[in-house]
Amino acid sequence: MRCYGDKPASFMAMVPSGLLPALELDGKVHTESVVIMSLLEQAFPDNKPLMPSAGSPQRARADNLMRLERRFFSDWLNWLCSGWNQQAAQSGLERTLKMICQELQAEGGPYFLGSDISLVDITFAPMLERAAASLTYYKGFVMRGSGKYPALEAWFDAMESRATYLGTKSDHYTHCHDLPPQLGGCHMTPAGEPFAAAIDGQDGSSWRLPLPPLTASSSPEAYSPGENPPLDRLQAAARLVCNHAAVVQFALRGAGKPGPKPVSAPLADPTGIAAAEHTAAVDAALRHVVHALLTGVQEKQVMQEALQIKDLGEFDGAAVMASAEYLRDRIGVPRDLKLPAARQLRAHLNWLIDNLQGR
Repeated sequence: MRCYGDKPASFMAMVPSGLLPALELDGKVHTESVVIMSLLEQAFPDNKPLMPSAGSPQRARADNLMRLERRFFSDWLNWLCSGWNQQAAQSGLERTLKMICQELQAEGGPYFLGSDISLVDITFAPMLERAAASLTYYKGFVMRGSGKYPALEAWFDAMESRATYLGTKSDHYTHCHDLPPQLGGCHMTPAGEPFAAAIDGQDGSSWRLPLPPLTASSSPEAYSPGENPPLDRLQAAARLVCNHAAVVQFALRGAGKPGPKPVSAPLADPTGIAAAEHTAAVDAALRHVVHALLTGVQEKQVMQEALQIKDLGEFDGAAVMASAEYLRDRIGVPRDLKLPAARQLRAHLNWLIDNLQGR
Protein backbone atom coordinates (compact mmCIF):
# COMPACT_ATOMS: atom_id res chain seq x y z
CA MET A 1 0.00 0.00 0.00
CA ARG A 2 2.90 2.35 -0.75
CA CYS A 3 1.76 2.98 -4.34
CA TYR A 4 0.92 6.61 -3.50
CA GLY A 5 4.19 7.41 -1.72
CA ASP A 6 5.83 6.95 1.63
CA LYS A 7 3.71 7.05 4.75
CA PRO A 8 4.89 9.13 7.74
CA ALA A 9 7.64 7.53 9.81
CA SER A 10 5.47 7.83 12.91
CA PHE A 11 2.79 5.69 11.26
CA MET A 12 5.25 3.12 9.93
CA ALA A 13 6.73 2.77 13.41
CA MET A 14 3.28 1.76 14.64
CA VAL A 15 2.25 -0.25 11.55
CA PRO A 16 5.37 -1.60 9.77
CA SER A 17 3.20 -3.19 7.05
CA GLY A 18 1.75 0.20 6.16
CA LEU A 19 -1.75 -1.26 6.06
CA LEU A 20 -4.83 0.90 6.45
CA PRO A 21 -7.07 1.26 8.34
CA ALA A 22 -5.21 0.92 11.63
CA LEU A 23 -6.37 1.29 15.21
CA GLU A 24 -4.36 1.29 18.40
CA LEU A 25 -6.55 0.22 21.31
CA ASP A 26 -5.22 -0.57 24.77
CA GLY A 27 -1.68 -0.64 23.43
CA LYS A 28 -2.37 -3.13 20.63
CA VAL A 29 -2.50 -2.29 16.93
CA HIS A 30 -5.23 -3.75 14.69
CA THR A 31 -5.39 -3.44 10.89
CA GLU A 32 -8.41 -5.45 9.74
CA SER A 33 -11.55 -3.40 9.13
CA VAL A 34 -13.97 -6.03 10.41
CA VAL A 35 -11.85 -6.60 13.52
CA ILE A 36 -11.64 -2.86 14.17
CA MET A 37 -15.41 -2.44 13.87
CA SER A 38 -16.04 -5.35 16.22
CA LEU A 39 -13.56 -3.98 18.77
CA LEU A 40 -15.18 -0.55 18.67
CA GLU A 41 -18.58 -2.18 19.16
CA GLN A 42 -17.27 -3.96 22.26
CA ALA A 43 -15.31 -0.97 23.60
CA PHE A 44 -18.32 1.37 23.59
CA PRO A 45 -21.25 -0.78 24.78
CA ASP A 46 -23.32 2.22 25.89
CA ASN A 47 -24.03 3.15 22.29
CA LYS A 48 -26.78 1.61 20.18
CA PRO A 49 -25.51 -1.85 19.16
CA LEU A 50 -24.83 -2.36 15.47
CA MET A 51 -24.96 -6.16 15.65
CA PRO A 52 -27.57 -8.53 17.13
CA SER A 53 -26.80 -10.19 20.44
CA ALA A 54 -24.36 -13.09 20.36
CA GLY A 55 -26.11 -16.45 20.20
CA SER A 56 -29.36 -15.08 18.78
CA PRO A 57 -30.85 -16.24 15.45
CA GLN A 58 -30.44 -12.69 14.17
CA ARG A 59 -26.73 -12.83 14.98
CA ALA A 60 -26.36 -16.10 13.11
CA ARG A 61 -27.95 -14.49 10.06
CA ALA A 62 -25.68 -11.46 10.40
CA ASP A 63 -22.63 -13.73 10.53
CA ASN A 64 -23.82 -15.51 7.38
CA LEU A 65 -24.22 -12.16 5.66
CA MET A 66 -20.64 -11.28 6.57
CA ARG A 67 -19.57 -14.46 4.75
CA LEU A 68 -21.70 -13.42 1.77
CA GLU A 69 -19.79 -10.16 1.67
CA ARG A 70 -16.54 -12.12 1.35
CA ARG A 71 -18.05 -14.13 -1.50
CA PHE A 72 -19.07 -10.93 -3.26
CA PHE A 73 -15.59 -9.49 -2.77
CA SER A 74 -14.05 -12.57 -4.38
CA ASP A 75 -16.49 -12.62 -7.32
CA TRP A 76 -16.01 -8.90 -7.95
CA LEU A 77 -12.21 -9.06 -8.11
CA ASN A 78 -12.28 -12.30 -10.09
CA TRP A 79 -14.09 -10.50 -12.88
CA LEU A 80 -12.51 -7.06 -12.51
CA CYS A 81 -8.86 -8.07 -12.54
CA SER A 82 -8.83 -10.85 -15.11
CA GLY A 83 -9.36 -11.06 -18.85
CA TRP A 84 -9.97 -14.80 -18.75
CA ASN A 85 -13.38 -16.43 -19.06
CA GLN A 86 -15.26 -13.16 -18.79
CA GLN A 87 -18.74 -14.63 -19.25
CA ALA A 88 -18.30 -17.15 -16.44
CA ALA A 89 -16.88 -14.47 -14.15
CA GLN A 90 -19.81 -12.18 -14.89
CA SER A 91 -22.32 -14.97 -14.31
CA GLY A 92 -20.74 -15.76 -10.95
CA LEU A 93 -20.98 -12.15 -9.85
CA GLU A 94 -24.58 -11.87 -11.04
CA ARG A 95 -25.54 -14.94 -9.00
CA THR A 96 -24.04 -13.39 -5.91
CA LEU A 97 -25.76 -10.06 -6.59
CA LYS A 98 -29.07 -11.93 -6.82
CA MET A 99 -28.40 -13.48 -3.42
CA ILE A 100 -27.57 -10.06 -1.99
CA CYS A 101 -30.85 -8.65 -3.27
CA GLN A 102 -32.77 -11.57 -1.78
CA GLU A 103 -31.11 -10.95 1.58
CA LEU A 104 -31.88 -7.23 1.40
CA GLN A 105 -35.55 -8.07 0.93
CA ALA A 106 -35.68 -10.82 3.56
CA GLU A 107 -36.50 -8.45 6.44
CA GLY A 108 -38.16 -5.71 4.44
CA GLY A 109 -35.05 -3.58 3.82
CA PRO A 110 -33.73 -1.17 2.98
CA TYR A 111 -30.78 -2.45 5.02
CA PHE A 112 -29.57 -6.03 5.38
CA LEU A 113 -31.10 -6.49 8.82
CA GLY A 114 -34.25 -4.50 8.16
CA SER A 115 -35.01 -0.86 8.83
CA ASP A 116 -31.81 -0.02 10.78
CA ILE A 117 -28.23 0.11 9.64
CA SER A 118 -25.84 -2.49 11.05
CA LEU A 119 -22.22 -3.56 10.81
CA VAL A 120 -23.30 -5.77 7.92
CA ASP A 121 -24.17 -2.68 5.85
CA ILE A 122 -21.00 -0.90 6.94
CA THR A 123 -18.94 -3.94 5.90
CA PHE A 124 -20.66 -4.24 2.50
CA ALA A 125 -20.56 -0.50 1.78
CA PRO A 126 -16.97 -0.03 0.53
CA MET A 127 -17.12 -3.18 -1.59
CA LEU A 128 -20.50 -2.48 -3.21
CA GLU A 129 -19.50 1.14 -3.80
CA ARG A 130 -16.19 0.22 -5.43
CA ALA A 131 -17.77 -2.57 -7.44
CA ALA A 132 -20.50 -0.29 -8.78
CA ALA A 133 -17.83 2.15 -9.95
CA SER A 134 -15.23 -0.25 -11.32
CA LEU A 135 -17.54 -2.68 -13.09
CA THR A 136 -19.23 0.21 -14.88
CA TYR A 137 -15.86 1.66 -15.90
CA TYR A 138 -14.04 -1.51 -16.92
CA LYS A 139 -16.84 -3.89 -17.92
CA GLY A 140 -19.78 -1.68 -18.86
CA PHE A 141 -21.80 -3.52 -16.20
CA VAL A 142 -24.24 -1.17 -14.44
CA MET A 143 -25.13 -2.35 -10.95
CA ARG A 144 -26.93 0.83 -9.98
CA GLY A 145 -29.25 2.95 -12.08
CA SER A 146 -30.26 0.21 -14.50
CA GLY A 147 -33.32 -0.96 -12.53
CA LYS A 148 -32.04 -4.53 -12.64
CA TYR A 149 -31.38 -4.72 -8.89
CA PRO A 150 -34.13 -2.70 -7.15
CA ALA A 151 -33.30 -3.93 -3.63
CA LEU A 152 -29.69 -2.87 -4.13
CA GLU A 153 -30.81 0.49 -5.50
CA ALA A 154 -32.96 1.01 -2.39
CA TRP A 155 -29.97 0.11 -0.21
CA PHE A 156 -27.74 2.67 -1.96
CA ASP A 157 -30.45 5.31 -1.60
CA ALA A 158 -30.82 4.55 2.12
CA MET A 159 -27.07 4.70 2.67
CA GLU A 160 -26.87 8.03 0.84
CA SER A 161 -29.55 9.46 3.12
CA ARG A 162 -27.00 9.27 5.95
CA ALA A 163 -24.62 12.21 6.36
CA THR A 164 -22.00 9.94 7.90
CA TYR A 165 -21.91 7.79 4.76
CA LEU A 166 -21.88 10.73 2.36
CA GLY A 167 -18.93 12.12 4.29
CA THR A 168 -16.86 9.09 3.30
CA LYS A 169 -18.40 8.20 -0.08
CA SER A 170 -16.14 8.48 -3.10
CA ASP A 171 -17.07 8.84 -6.77
CA HIS A 172 -16.57 6.60 -9.80
CA TYR A 173 -13.59 8.58 -11.12
CA THR A 174 -11.65 8.44 -7.86
CA HIS A 175 -12.33 4.75 -7.32
CA CYS A 176 -11.49 3.74 -10.87
CA HIS A 177 -8.07 5.39 -10.67
CA ASP A 178 -7.15 4.40 -7.14
CA LEU A 179 -8.03 0.71 -7.52
CA PRO A 180 -5.54 -0.40 -10.24
CA PRO A 181 -2.39 0.54 -8.27
CA GLN A 182 -3.75 -1.30 -5.24
CA LEU A 183 -4.89 -4.38 -7.14
CA GLY A 184 -2.07 -4.66 -9.65
CA GLY A 185 -4.32 -3.64 -12.53
CA CYS A 186 -7.91 -3.99 -13.77
CA HIS A 187 -8.97 -5.51 -17.10
CA MET A 188 -10.74 -3.18 -19.53
CA THR A 189 -13.30 -4.54 -22.01
CA PRO A 190 -14.81 -2.90 -25.11
CA ALA A 191 -18.14 -2.64 -23.27
CA GLY A 192 -16.48 -0.53 -20.60
CA GLU A 193 -14.74 1.93 -22.90
CA PRO A 194 -17.64 4.39 -23.46
CA PHE A 195 -18.40 4.41 -19.74
CA ALA A 196 -14.73 4.98 -18.97
CA ALA A 197 -14.66 7.92 -21.37
CA ALA A 198 -17.65 9.50 -19.64
CA ILE A 199 -16.32 8.89 -16.13
CA ASP A 200 -12.93 10.33 -17.11
CA GLY A 201 -14.49 13.37 -18.74
CA GLN A 202 -13.15 12.38 -22.16
CA ASP A 203 -16.52 12.12 -23.92
CA GLY A 204 -16.80 15.84 -24.60
CA SER A 205 -19.76 16.48 -22.30
CA SER A 206 -19.65 14.84 -18.86
CA TRP A 207 -17.03 17.25 -17.48
CA ARG A 208 -18.12 20.30 -19.42
CA LEU A 209 -20.68 23.03 -18.86
CA PRO A 210 -23.60 22.79 -18.80
CA LEU A 211 -23.24 19.65 -16.71
CA PRO A 212 -25.75 16.82 -17.19
CA PRO A 213 -28.14 16.30 -14.26
CA LEU A 214 -26.97 14.26 -11.26
CA THR A 215 -29.78 12.04 -9.94
CA ALA A 216 -30.55 8.63 -8.43
CA SER A 217 -30.68 7.21 -11.97
CA SER A 218 -28.13 9.36 -13.82
CA SER A 219 -25.52 7.67 -15.99
CA PRO A 220 -22.70 6.79 -15.73
CA GLU A 221 -23.02 7.58 -12.01
CA ALA A 222 -26.15 7.59 -9.86
CA TYR A 223 -26.34 9.82 -6.78
CA SER A 224 -29.63 9.93 -4.92
CA PRO A 225 -29.03 13.18 -2.96
CA GLY A 226 -28.94 14.93 -6.32
CA GLU A 227 -27.36 18.32 -6.77
CA ASN A 228 -27.83 21.99 -5.96
CA PRO A 229 -25.64 23.71 -8.55
CA PRO A 230 -25.47 27.17 -6.90
CA LEU A 231 -24.51 25.62 -3.57
CA ASP A 232 -22.17 23.11 -5.22
CA ARG A 233 -20.34 25.92 -7.04
CA LEU A 234 -20.11 27.90 -3.81
CA GLN A 235 -18.58 24.94 -1.98
CA ALA A 236 -16.00 24.45 -4.74
CA ALA A 237 -15.13 28.15 -4.74
CA ALA A 238 -14.85 28.23 -0.94
CA ARG A 239 -12.46 25.28 -0.93
CA LEU A 240 -10.26 26.97 -3.54
CA VAL A 241 -10.24 30.29 -1.68
CA CYS A 242 -9.56 28.79 1.74
CA ASN A 243 -6.65 26.72 0.38
CA HIS A 244 -5.54 28.94 -2.46
CA ALA A 245 -1.79 29.00 -1.75
CA ALA A 246 -1.54 25.23 -1.35
CA VAL A 247 -3.76 24.57 -4.38
CA VAL A 248 -1.68 26.85 -6.60
CA GLN A 249 1.54 25.13 -5.53
CA PHE A 250 -0.01 21.72 -6.12
CA ALA A 251 -1.30 22.69 -9.58
CA LEU A 252 2.13 24.03 -10.54
CA ARG A 253 3.45 20.47 -10.52
CA GLY A 254 1.66 20.12 -13.86
CA ALA A 255 4.03 22.66 -15.39
CA GLY A 256 6.99 21.43 -13.38
CA LYS A 257 9.03 18.24 -13.29
CA PRO A 258 8.38 14.72 -12.00
CA GLY A 259 9.62 14.10 -8.49
CA PRO A 260 12.81 12.22 -7.62
CA LYS A 261 10.83 9.39 -5.99
CA PRO A 262 8.23 8.15 -8.52
CA VAL A 263 5.41 5.91 -7.33
CA SER A 264 3.31 3.30 -9.11
CA ALA A 265 0.01 5.22 -8.98
CA PRO A 266 -0.08 7.22 -12.26
CA LEU A 267 -1.88 10.23 -10.80
CA ALA A 268 0.31 10.41 -7.69
CA ASP A 269 3.62 12.26 -7.55
CA PRO A 270 4.15 13.29 -3.92
CA THR A 271 7.65 14.61 -4.60
CA GLY A 272 6.71 16.45 -7.80
CA ILE A 273 8.57 19.71 -8.39
CA ALA A 274 6.34 22.75 -8.88
CA ALA A 275 7.15 25.32 -11.57
CA ALA A 276 7.32 28.22 -9.14
CA GLU A 277 8.13 30.71 -11.89
CA HIS A 278 4.52 30.42 -13.08
CA THR A 279 2.93 31.07 -9.67
CA ALA A 280 1.46 34.44 -10.58
CA ALA A 281 -0.06 33.14 -13.81
CA VAL A 282 -1.67 30.07 -12.25
CA ASP A 283 -2.90 32.12 -9.28
CA ALA A 284 -4.56 34.60 -11.66
CA ALA A 285 -6.15 31.80 -13.69
CA LEU A 286 -7.61 30.10 -10.62
CA ARG A 287 -9.00 33.44 -9.44
CA HIS A 288 -10.96 33.54 -12.70
CA VAL A 289 -12.21 30.02 -12.00
CA VAL A 290 -13.38 31.06 -8.53
CA HIS A 291 -15.13 34.11 -9.96
CA ALA A 292 -16.89 31.95 -12.57
CA LEU A 293 -17.99 29.52 -9.85
CA LEU A 294 -19.45 32.38 -7.82
CA THR A 295 -21.16 34.31 -10.60
CA GLY A 296 -21.78 31.74 -13.33
CA VAL A 297 -19.78 31.56 -16.56
CA GLN A 298 -22.25 33.39 -18.75
CA GLU A 299 -22.69 36.18 -16.22
CA LYS A 300 -18.94 36.52 -15.72
CA GLN A 301 -18.21 36.83 -19.41
CA VAL A 302 -20.36 39.97 -19.79
CA MET A 303 -18.68 41.64 -16.83
CA GLN A 304 -15.63 43.88 -16.82
CA GLU A 305 -13.81 41.00 -15.10
CA ALA A 306 -14.48 38.56 -17.96
CA LEU A 307 -11.80 36.01 -18.76
CA GLN A 308 -9.92 37.27 -21.82
CA ILE A 309 -7.11 35.39 -23.50
CA LYS A 310 -4.54 37.70 -25.04
CA ASP A 311 -0.94 36.96 -26.01
CA LEU A 312 0.82 39.85 -24.27
CA GLY A 313 3.87 37.85 -23.29
CA GLU A 314 3.23 38.34 -19.58
CA PHE A 315 2.07 34.79 -18.78
CA ASP A 316 2.84 31.39 -20.27
CA GLY A 317 -0.51 29.99 -21.40
CA ALA A 318 0.85 26.48 -21.90
CA ALA A 319 2.09 26.36 -18.30
CA VAL A 320 -1.26 27.57 -17.00
CA MET A 321 -3.11 24.96 -19.06
CA ALA A 322 -0.81 22.16 -17.89
CA SER A 323 -1.35 23.23 -14.29
CA ALA A 324 -5.12 23.39 -14.68
CA GLU A 325 -5.21 19.93 -16.28
CA TYR A 326 -3.02 18.51 -13.51
CA LEU A 327 -5.32 19.92 -10.84
CA ARG A 328 -8.52 18.84 -12.63
CA ASP A 329 -7.41 15.24 -12.95
CA ARG A 330 -6.48 15.00 -9.26
CA ILE A 331 -9.63 16.30 -7.60
CA GLY A 332 -10.50 13.45 -5.27
CA VAL A 333 -13.87 12.61 -3.74
CA PRO A 334 -14.44 12.92 -0.80
CA ARG A 335 -10.90 14.02 0.11
CA ASP A 336 -11.28 17.39 -1.61
CA LEU A 337 -15.00 17.80 -2.20
CA LYS A 338 -18.22 15.83 -2.34
CA LEU A 339 -19.23 14.67 -5.81
CA PRO A 340 -21.61 17.53 -6.78
CA ALA A 341 -19.02 20.19 -5.94
CA ALA A 342 -16.14 18.19 -7.43
CA ARG A 343 -17.86 17.90 -10.80
CA GLN A 344 -18.49 21.66 -10.80
CA LEU A 345 -14.81 22.36 -10.16
CA ARG A 346 -13.69 19.89 -12.83
CA ALA A 347 -16.08 21.46 -15.35
CA HIS A 348 -15.03 25.02 -14.53
CA LEU A 349 -11.38 24.08 -14.88
CA ASN A 350 -12.27 22.69 -18.32
CA TRP A 351 -13.91 26.03 -19.10
CA LEU A 352 -10.58 27.70 -18.35
CA ILE A 353 -8.63 25.13 -20.37
CA ASP A 354 -10.98 25.41 -23.36
CA ASN A 355 -10.54 29.18 -23.37
CA LEU A 356 -6.77 28.81 -23.24
CA GLN A 357 -7.01 26.48 -26.23
CA GLY A 358 -9.15 28.96 -28.11
CA ARG A 359 -12.23 26.75 -28.23
